[in-house]
Order: sequence, then structure tokens, then C-alpha cells
Amino acid sequence: MSWARIMAPVAGGDADAAVLAAAAAIAAPFEAELAAVYAPADVADLMPWMGEGFMGGVQVAAVQSLKDAAAEGERAARATLEACSYKRKSFVALTSPVWSALSMEGRLSDLVVFDDNAARGKGPLAESFQQIVADEQRPTLVARPGLKADGVIAIAWDGGKEASRAARTALPLLQKASRVVIISAPGSSSRYFEPKRLQTFYAERGVTADIHGVSDTGDAASLLLAAAKAVSADLLVSGAFGHPRLQEFIFGGTTRSFLNTPGAPSLFLSH
Repeated sequence: MSWARIMAPVAGGDADAAVLAAAAAIAAPFEAELAAVYAPADVADLMPWMGEGFMGGVQVAAVQSLKDAAAEGERAARATLEACSYKRKSFVALTSPVWSALSMEGRLSDLVVFDDNAARGKGPLAESFQQIVADEQRPTLVARPGLKADGVIAIAWDGGKEASRAARTALPLLQKASRVVIISAPGSSSRYFEPKRLQTFYAERGVTADIHGVSDTGDAASLLLAAAKAVSADLLVSGAFGHPRLQEFIFGGTTRSFLNTPGAPSLFLSH
């Protein structure tokens, strides 16, 4: 099993260079294509606010301003990709309808890479992150400083559907890791699960994994993040948004804690 296409949404801003570098670091061990996908603001999103009928001068100016900004952003994003030293790379500039086009690009990619700001709901790609993870359910990597494709990878395991999907989907990356550790906090979960079952699953697929169990009870996110830190994890694999999205939005949840906790490792998420 391998990956052939790593997608990195870009917006033509200062954050593009870091997310492309992270995507290149993930793509390199697989000799995969790095696809920079430029996702500008969609002119069509303005239309419901403009009313029906003839567009006056203000409306025309607003549309033209948005088009000019999109063109400038595309030029900046292309230049940033050109400066990236990774050789096997491509550039895709999306046009209206942007969200539909972004979804299709995600479906045709093995992994989508975002930076920390987008994952925390900040910046022009925040909605794109939510769309790719929750709506499209694509494997997504949140790149943070210190990301290593061949470093220590921890898997947050509770035996649930989302965790199982993430644990399986991350397998190509786990095969490149220097160490794989299954971390679990049984006392903080209502499910019955055995980390050794996942360990056996990996062993049958050529991945040797250690088990780091947490005996304490309490907030699962805090316990799992502490365990990831204890094993010096460079990347944490986790299921995403295991509860209904409205409930996650109102009450938070483990995924939200992983995204918002300062100093947490990079994240591999799958919903």
C-alpha cells in the first residue's frame, strides 16, 4: 500500500510555504505527487447578498474586487509552489463553484494537508478544513512544527469507528515511521476494547507497534495528549468528530481539544 497524491490547499498567503513544505515532507517517502490546490473566495457566494435584478455599481465593483484578489492570490500561490524544492509537484487553480471543485480534488487525493490555523478555524481555509474532514471524510493531516514523516507516530485508540478508520487509513505512513505506539485510556471510555487486537492487526501488515496504556481516569483528550508527549510522538493519529457535529461545536470534544491544545503534535485525522 502506498500514496500517490498528497494535496495541499493554498490561499496565496504567508502560510502557503509552510503547508507546502509539510506536504512535501509527507510526499517524499512515497515519491508521490504534491498537488497545490488554490482555493479562492467564490464570487458565487456573494450573489445571495446582492439581491435579484440589475447589479448596481457597488455590486459590480465588489465582484471585480473579489476577482482581482483571486487572481493576485493565484499568482502568489504559484510563486510559492515554484520556490518549493520538491520536484514532483503540480498546481490546480479552482474556479466557481469552488467548494464542489475542492471536494473533487480531495476525493482524488490520498491525503490532504492543512496548517494549524485552518484546523483551528482561522484564516481563509478554515471552512475548507471543515469540509474536507467532516463532510468529505478525507484523511487529513494537520501540520505543526516538528512534523516528521519518518518519526514517532502514536495512535489514539478506543476501538470506535472513527479511531478504526484512522488507524487503518494511516497504515502507509506507519510503515515509514521509526516507531509506532498505540496509546489508550480505557478508564475514560465507555467502550470495551483491546489495544493488543490493533497491535496484531498492524503486525500482520508489517508494522511493529508498542502499547502505551493510561490507567488514569478523566478527560480522554488530556490523557491521550500526555501519553503522546511521554512517547515523544511527532504525529498523533486519531479519529475525528465521533459525536454529532452540533454537539462537538457546542461542547467541544476530544477532536476539538486535540486541535486547540498548544504544543500538541501534528495530527492525522479521519472521520
